[in-house]
Amino acid sequence: MELEDLSLPGNELLSVAEMNQADRLTYESGKPGILLMETAGHGVADAVGALVPGGRVTVLCGPGNNGGDGFVAARLLEQRGYAVTVHLLGAAEALQGDAAAAAERWSRGDASRIRPMNAHALGPADAFVDALFGAGLKRPIEGVARAVIEEVNGRSDVPVVAVDVPSGVHGDTGRVLGVAIRARVTVTFFRLKPGHLLLPGASLRGKLRCIDIGIDAAVLDRIKPRLHRNHPALWNAVFPRPRAADHKYDRGHLVCVSGGTSATGAARLAARGGLRAGAGLVTVASPPDALLVNAAQLTAVMVRAFEGAAGLAEILGDKRRNAVVLGPGSGVGEGTRAMVAAVLAAGPAAVLDADALTSFAGMPELLFKGQHGNAVLTPHEGEFERLFPGLIASAGDKLTAARAAAKTSGTTVVFKGADTVIAAPDGRAAINTNAPATLATAGAGDVLAGIIGGLLAQRMPTFEAAAAGVWLHGAAARVFGPGLIAEDLPECLPQVLKELFRAS
Repeated sequence: MELEDLSLPGNELLSVAEMNQADRLTYESGKPGILLMETAGHGVADAVGALVPGGRVTVLCGPGNNGGDGFVAARLLEQRGYAVTVHLLGAAEALQGDAAAAAERWSRGDASRIRPMNAHALGPADAFVDALFGAGLKRPIEGVARAVIEEVNGRSDVPVVAVDVPSGVHGDTGRVLGVAIRARVTVTFFRLKPGHLLLPGASLRGKLRCIDIGIDAAVLDRIKPRLHRNHPALWNAVFPRPRAADHKYDRGHLVCVSGGTSATGAARLAARGGLRAGAGLVTVASPPDALLVNAAQLTAVMVRAFEGAAGLAEILGDKRRNAVVLGPGSGVGEGTRAMVAAVLAAGPAAVLDADALTSFAGMPELLFKGQHGNAVLTPHEGEFERLFPGLIASAGDKLTAARAAAKTSGTTVVFKGADTVIAAPDGRAAINTNAPATLATAGAGDVLAGIIGGLLAQRMPTFEAAAAGVWLHGAAARVFGPGLIAEDLPECLPQVLKELFRAS
């Protein structure tokens, strides 16, 4: 899942339709499609060469341009001394356009050099090239193609280089259409597709190579993509940096709302995250019975007692307290709903997480009745389903669901998971890629809420604060490494921030 070590040409993510538009604009500019196909095939051949220094390569070609890339790669690999066999799904005479030209260059008029697709006749191989279907596949894979994919997947010791996306993975959603190739490396072109980063596609594509095949980046000015890989380039220009003349109130005052005596840890984790993220002041608002518990555990973070929604509203009456994290440890029910209403009425930037979301299960209209553009919702899948029942199923994929939820709620939505999606009400979205598996630990989400809250307190724009918070969260976990627990995350933020500031 992690991509931070890759050198990518850009952080824009293109849907299948947008990539088709990029191709069309390139052809209209005078560049022939066969030239792009030749460059793509070179990239695929290079990827095979990096995996196996020689030997037998079986290239599986489909009936479209993806297959054309495979024919080019086959020709180049043979020129480099590999023993290459090509299997085609369909008839060679049915190929059209650039794919037909690439097949002719491979076969050189010898029809026997293109074998019919047959799962039982693939023969021994040291590597496979999967050029069956590209990102635009829409129908489930069946019949001969399915049998071939299952045969290739059964040879788990033989590496596969996939062209564009692993065959069977939907380029826009990452969904598997019946069955999909498990690739060691995927070579894609110009820009990544959403399906490279969304699960389960992200778990099937192996290492990613995104290569320049001659499409001018200027086409992006025409396409205007609204989806990006979450990366500092997306938000670094508005990321808050300490200034010599600042005092603590210039850097904002975050309030983290605690639960009762037995549910105080979540708010303290959030508070520490917000403080390390740069908020000038952080207060834990604590029910009276939990005041001493929180006070005994906190030093730089202040503690203030409150009772219920009215007490929280009183605390927020001081407009210097300009950001709130509410929900972790709050409890599910009317009391939490009333506190959410008090926060939204008071007007600070708000991060609503955990119980602040589940408390509105079955009654989301109470939360969404106003447009809260400075609020961030941070649900995991279960909380998302409770707040937006049926939306995941009807949307069909995580990205579409997150965008619909953001539009419906009027908030920025952080749909958490290994492939976290951050979506704004205006349609902008980002897919995160730097979260290691060690983040699956109790309390990590509370720290994330606090980090986002700390950035909001510093008046970072809402969508950018959410995206930056998610990235910092993943980066901190990577810094710590194995054995991570939630308490470690805030303490790794100084190193992450130091590197972020140095890089910019």
